[in-house]
Amino acid sequence: MGPQALAQVLRPLAAQIAPPELLVGLHSADDAAVYKVNDQQAIISTADFFPPVVDDPYTFGAIAAANALSDIYAMGGQVLMAINLVAWPDNLDYGILSDILRGGADIVAQAGGVIAGGHTITDREPKYGLSVTGTVHPERILTKGGARPGDLLVLSKPLGTGLITTAHKRDLVEQADLDAAVQSMMRLNREASQALLRLGGGVHAATDITGFGLLGHAWEMASQSRASMSFSFAALPLLPGARHYAEIGAFPDGTGRNEEYLTARVRIDEQLDEIAHVILFDPQTSGGLFAAIDPASWPLLAKLAPDVPFWRVGTVTERVEHEAEALLEVHL
Repeated sequence: MGPQALAQVLRPLAAQIAPPELLVGLHSADDAAVYKVNDQQAIISTADFFPPVVDDPYTFGAIAAANALSDIYAMGGQVLMAINLVAWPDNLDYGILSDILRGGADIVAQAGGVIAGGHTITDREPKYGLSVTGTVHPERILTKGGARPGDLLVLSKPLGTGLITTAHKRDLVEQADLDAAVQSMMRLNREASQALLRLGGGVHAATDITGFGLLGHAWEMASQSRASMSFSFAALPLLPGARHYAEIGAFPDGTGRNEEYLTARVRIDEQLDEIAHVILFDPQTSGGLFAAIDPASWPLLAKLAPDVPFWRVGTVTERVEHEAEALLEVHL
């Protein structure tokens, strides 16, 4: 569902009265819900699922699981357990589903968690994902709000998964490009999250880049922080072939929805071509973590590369009085 439609359907729910123990809920558009259990522990809860993005069942299961777990890491938490979410056609081999579940279970185990159950329904199109439970200290939660003027904006994975998987569906992709995208999508954001947590108070806001694209999730952070942001397009890391697949028109339908929603909130340098627009709004699957950090913390984060790569992609520019006034600018 596109960001505009999602905001509309959630509007009535956001007005509900929540208990004080609900530290993060529908009142702010964050990556997961957080419920305080005691002074030392809070529970993180999230869910995500989608149709296949690659042909190999095991790989699809692993990618879907990594994508679902990412919300836990975006909040600064650790994974405890997950519940399988499955939609499956009656006429499709159940052996394929077993391979998907095996891929998901292996990724959850890699994260230090366990698959504890699941739910299945019959559907015309296969879908898979997880409902995930994690933990975090109530005073160490990473949220989208909190970015400050002068902060550096950093990103932990290259962009382009939407373009590459769409090219794959249309039989237009080079195998090496697909392999690089798969490797990126299967990689957990655990190490990136742990790296940000090492900065202590130096990390001011964080999220992960998924279906709303780089600028969609950046605007969520900007609006909740009541701050504008500036990006350097040349600094953005791209997966191999991403620009080529944008040039041949292999972009997902969600690209247009993302751009339409953000038209009034984004200023893109006129020297940047339409291909740049596509990349900026490309819906990502299992993308990287995106954070606003104190510039003094950058040397520590940079030391972790190449094991935990982060790229500097922009800065937080100025405060705004109201959320709707937050502006994203992209220059060469």
